[in-house]
Amino acid sequence: MSAQVRHLERLEDLDEPLTEGKEGLRKYFAQRYKLFSLYSSPPGCLLDEEGWYSVTPEAVARRIAERCRCDTIIDAFCGVGGNAIQFADPSPPRHNTMIYGVEGRIEFVLGDFTTKSSGEIEAKGIESGGVEEEEEAQDTEHASYTLSSIQPIHGADLFRLAREITPNVAYYLPRNMDLEEIGGLLVKHQDENVEVEEEWTGKGRNSKLKALTCYFGGLVYEQEHMF
Repeated sequence: MSAQVRHLERLEDLDEPLTEGKEGLRKYFAQRYKLFSLYSSPPGCLLDEEGWYSVTPEAVARRIAERCRCDTIIDAFCGVGGNAIQFADPSPPRHNTMIYGVEGRIEFVLGDFTTKSSGEIEAKGIESGGVEEEEEAQDTEHASYTLSSIQPIHGADLFRLAREITPNVAYYLPRNMDLEEIGGLLVKHQDENVEVEEEWTGKGRNSKLKALTCYFGGLVYEQEHMF
């Protein structure tokens, strides 16, 4: 599959067939309406290869947005389409916001988020390996995801940089994250708590734990005074 950003209605429309190492993307395509409920609304949402498995499911994103509700939010890694694009071209995410009718409420800024200031930041760690690596890491019974697995910036350094901007951080992480490491991020802030929320999708037997969101600062219940 190429790195091209495009809208797909059928996997058969790909410029090249899925290779054995990329077959996992078929699952994400089948879940496209969970990723974007308006996926097929004309002219259709745009994603690249990485976007298919790194985008936050819409229901989870809505929940995080509710928890982070305020006047200004900085989404440090706005995502789709993908790492290479997000640092060079904001057109795919801007295109997708138009489909949802919220383009007038979002300002896309290209650059290093560590140089920006003010507001509330959603610092998001994204698996740097491929789809199969991510699935293997999350589904192995005793596997544990560490902050050092976040690349190209160590997860602890990423958190520290975010906290230099604001104490109010929502850290979106894999479901098998090492929680002792998360608690260790506050070793210098003994009077502060971190709240870990499990992000589930589906219902009943079809429900699945997708990720963890770790809330810090004023985003934690009963720590609103930190805003």
